[in-house]
Amino acid sequence: MVRAAAPALGLLLLRLLQLLSLPAARSSGPGGPGDLLYISEYFSQSAQKLSFYSWYGNTKLFRFQVPEDTVLLRFLLQASKGKGPECTSMEITIYFRYGAPPVINPLGTRFPSNATVRPSYNLTMTLSITLQNSIFVNITNPAAGDWFIAAHLPQAAGKIEVKGFSIPCAYIFQPDMFVLRLVDVPVLQPDTPLQQTIASPARPLHVKIFIPEYTATMQFTLRSCVVNSTKACAIRVMLGSIMLPQSFQKTLSCKGTADCSLVLHSPPWEKWLQIMAENLDTTNASISFEMIASFTACKPGSTNLFLNFYNSLNQSQSTPALGGGRNASTLGMLGNTTLLAVSAANNASNPGTFCVQNQPVIREDLDVASVRFRVINGPSIPVHSEFPTLLLFNLNTGMDSGGTLVVNLLLNETSLSIGNASVFACMSAASPVLTLNTTQNCSTAFFQGYPLNVTGSSTEATLIIPYPETDNWFLSLQLICPRGQGECNKAKAKVTVSTYLTPCFDDCGTYGQCSLLRRHGYLYAGCSCKAGWGGWSCTDNTKAQSVGSQNLATLLLTLSNLMFLPAIAVALYRYYLVEASVYTYTMFFSTFYHACDQPGVAVMCIMDYDTLQYCDFLGSVVAIWVTILCMARVKKILKYVLFVLGTLLIAMSLQLDRRGIWNMMGPCLFALIIMIMAWVYHGVKRRHCYPTSWKRWVFYLIPGITLAFVAISVYAFMETSDNYYYTHSIWHILVASSVAFLLPPCDKHKNPWAWSQKLICRYQICKNDREELYAVT
Repeated sequence: MVRAAAPALGLLLLRLLQLLSLPAARSSGPGGPGDLLYISEYFSQSAQKLSFYSWYGNTKLFRFQVPEDTVLLRFLLQASKGKGPECTSMEITIYFRYGAPPVINPLGTRFPSNATVRPSYNLTMTLSITLQNSIFVNITNPAAGDWFIAAHLPQAAGKIEVKGFSIPCAYIFQPDMFVLRLVDVPVLQPDTPLQQTIASPARPLHVKIFIPEYTATMQFTLRSCVVNSTKACAIRVMLGSIMLPQSFQKTLSCKGTADCSLVLHSPPWEKWLQIMAENLDTTNASISFEMIASFTACKPGSTNLFLNFYNSLNQSQSTPALGGGRNASTLGMLGNTTLLAVSAANNASNPGTFCVQNQPVIREDLDVASVRFRVINGPSIPVHSEFPTLLLFNLNTGMDSGGTLVVNLLLNETSLSIGNASVFACMSAASPVLTLNTTQNCSTAFFQGYPLNVTGSSTEATLIIPYPETDNWFLSLQLICPRGQGECNKAKAKVTVSTYLTPCFDDCGTYGQCSLLRRHGYLYAGCSCKAGWGGWSCTDNTKAQSVGSQNLATLLLTLSNLMFLPAIAVALYRYYLVEASVYTYTMFFSTFYHACDQPGVAVMCIMDYDTLQYCDFLGSVVAIWVTILCMARVKKILKYVLFVLGTLLIAMSLQLDRRGIWNMMGPCLFALIIMIMAWVYHGVKRRHCYPTSWKRWVFYLIPGITLAFVAISVYAFMETSDNYYYTHSIWHILVASSVAFLLPPCDKHKNPWAWSQKLICRYQICKNDREELYAVT
């Protein structure tokens, strides 16, 4: 792999032209010299705006399909930033992975205890003085299939930005992919020698061979290597393809005329294996050689489990009609299993010669990235000491790599005939591990598997694989004795196997939310943690809030709304009934919205969260609107018309964009303009500054305006995700207090509590009139 930076656009275009104009390479096939045609292809995806990292949803994911027979893969990574002063130097982290999205951990948090994670290959790109930067990443002989790229900015600062108050810098990232692939690659047939010639060291030879199912070993031999048909040669052969983050390419170096060979244990089943040969000779002479490959088959044993299950299914169910509900879907799920079981029954004519025991498995799709695997006649399966037991899990649909694969083994202690024996298991992709009793390292030819082990003292083992590679996965189990296989003496054990694919492990726990993410039709899941919890599945409690802290946060955010009670009392005292109703509405919905919005366990939702949020935002803006209009002291009919019209417009704008700063600032500024115009009108009419009383300014207006400005400063500049619960509580207290100061006094001809006295007065007048009439008659 090579990384190079291209600082200028002209140099970038020049390199692109060089890539697309590569000459055709020549090599000779079995029939003589011929041309191998290289075809270059270009794939691009739309640019994405990067985000600061706090959880996996902040990464931008890109998925590319690398075609078969690709000999060179080149990623062009381009990044740019805006021109404003807010755009500072920034470092972009980029991850690569084959077969599944990259599993990353930029924050250094903990994974679940049973999770096995291999770090993804990553590099960094810096945007400093220049507005844009580009990097090439070259990969020779890449594996065909899905390749994923993920990119993000550094860790988020945690400050809560008010939308529209400041303009964030835009950091843009776009990857492009160039591939160079061969057409009509020579095919190496099993047990058939293939004569080849390499014309020059600059033009390596590419050959491929198909690995059939149930291949235990493959022996590759290179012989009769000569330079110009006279002297011995030096050649290097690479078997396999590069798969990031880990690559297990095998290298075979041959010097001289002697034969050299390489044995691959458990090569990938039902796939093409790429072979590349390079001439190591310093001269420009051509070399010729002969290659041959042979396979050792592993015959599967017959279990008859599928046939027994199928017969029992036919006996218990009547003949279903087409589309017959559950019966039809059950038979449909058995389709992939039928071939496996029948093949096992046909190939194992002699039970004493097979080397693996198949256990048919049913795949049941439940939802997006949600699959359950059921073992036929299971879930308990027999595990032997003479040969491994094999289970196949089909995860090659292309949409399974966005979830989490969970494997659980439970040993039946009563079935274990030898107390000190253990069941060793390996979970591997592409091909199974067939030598558990000798190696016990869970490695195949090109993949490092995941081990599990259950014993009489530790009867349960769990394996968690985030984002498993797109492939067929195999679980191999075998009974192992500490003093050798002779001690087992054909013993066996019963193990319960539970395997399923879930979007998020344990649904992200109590303090997390599992979110389904999408990128161009590809779906994957991630956990968004809360209450200070972190980690891939929200299991890291290093910075977690205690239950007491969560209760305190809930109490502060909810009870701080009770500061609206003085404002409601002042409004009622001064006969502002509409304003008092708005304040009551705001206090109620703000209290229960924050009770429902809490990240921890102290949560109470009296209705849908979205409804509570909308009502809280609506009440807050309308409360500011009616307060300023009330201070303007306009005519009642005009005031109430503005109340209703403004509330309708505010409701519409909040539906369009609930968090926009202008949804609050717009009504405030418009109401302030009306208030200033009204005050100027009253001042000109009275030929005196309005409001006229200095006491009104000193004891009410100036304190109220100060409280309002402090509240806006706290809301816009001081709130972060860490201090939100007390800074936002201060915002509640300051805003509610400012309303109590800013409400104007009632009219001079009205007494305080006039609304209640008027009701009582009406009743007394009516009573007195009746008394007078009675006296007259």
